[in-house]
Amino acid sequence: QVQLVESGGGLVQPGGSLRLSCAASGFTFSTYAMSWYRQVPGKERELVAGITTGGFSTNYADSVKGRFTISRDNARNTVYLQMNSLKAEDTAVYYCNARRGIKSYWGQGTQVTVSS
Repeated sequence: QVQLVESGGGLVQPGGSLRLSCAASGFTFSTYAMSWYRQVPGKERELVAGITTGGFSTNYADSVKGRFTISRDNARNTVYLQMNSLKAEDTAVYYCNARRGIKSYWGQGTQVTVSS
C-alpha cells in the first residue's frame, strides 16, 4: 500500500521558518522523482519544488527561489522542504508527490499558515 505522509506544517509568523517532511512507503522511493506542490482555495495546485531520484538536480518556482530548499534522504524514504523567510502568500496546503513515468502518488497535505 502506497503512502505519503506529510508533516511539519503549522502556524508561523512572517519571516519565520518551517521544515516539511514527507515519509514514503509502499514503493521504491529512490526510483521516484519527488516534488512539493501547494494549493490555496479557489486556485490550481502549483509546483513549489522538485528533486530527481538521486537528489542531484532540483528545480523551484520563481516565487520561492532562494527561500525554499528541497532535499531527500533515500535511506529514510523521506523528502523535505525547508522553508525560510516565509511570507503571507506562502499560506497554503502543501502536498508531497512521487512520480515515475505515468505513476503518480499524492500525500494528504499539510497546512502552512503564515500570519502575525
